[in-house]
Amino acid sequence: MAGLELLSDQGYRLDGRKASELRKVQARMGVFAQADGSAYLEQGNTKALAVVYGPHEIRGSRSWIRQDRAVINCQYSMATFSTAERKRRPHGDRKSTEMSLHLKQTFEAAVMTQLYPRSQIDIYVKILQSDGGNYSVCVNAATLAVIDAGIPMRDYVCACSVGFVDETPLADLCYAEESGGVSSLALALLPRGGQIALLQMDARLHQDHLDALIEAAMTACKGVGKVLDEVVRQHLKEVSVLSGE
Repeated sequence: MAGLELLSDQGYRLDGRKASELRKVQARMGVFAQADGSAYLEQGNTKALAVVYGPHEIRGSRSWIRQDRAVINCQYSMATFSTAERKRRPHGDRKSTEMSLHLKQTFEAAVMTQLYPRSQIDIYVKILQSDGGNYSVCVNAATLAVIDAGIPMRDYVCACSVGFVDETPLADLCYAEESGGVSSLALALLPRGGQIALLQMDARLHQDHLDALIEAAMTACKGVGKVLDEVVRQHLKEVSVLSGE
């Protein structure tokens, strides 16, 4: 698919969105009573489930223990039915390991781990349906799950992917756009302070386009942050009503 086909002459994308328009985000918190924190999030047709356990005592090797902070353990996986291609996805394959590492790096920048020395926080994220932006959707779902677990964070950590087509940045890429040969990057942002938690690029990108893409990604992340904030506030209202406060 040629890059120019992804954006019409009128400025519309394959799914009818404008260049800077995000996919619709819907989310719920507290979907699992057994976990310390959990969340389900849909961003367009990409759907993810995040579960958080901890802080708790470190399990396994004692060499993991950090005297001054908590250790964050992240595990990413994809459901067998998450894509049109039905294939068994072995746990710990290269792509899953890489994504788990990216999630770990992201949340180490956001979670206030110094409050929980010599302990461990587990974050598990599973993609239930994949239509592009898997990393971003996982970060956004995990952020809500961490908040649901009551673990302090410096700020929301919001993520979004951005691509470059015909001199135009496209925000929040779907699978058709990601697979269309578009130069793209994924960015995770702490929106209040403008701190970048992670910047991921899988393809070459001309230096002249980098600033425009990062600016578009930061704007998109701030838009996601507003949606996540609304989800958290709505969840707090529902919890308050149920508890009779």
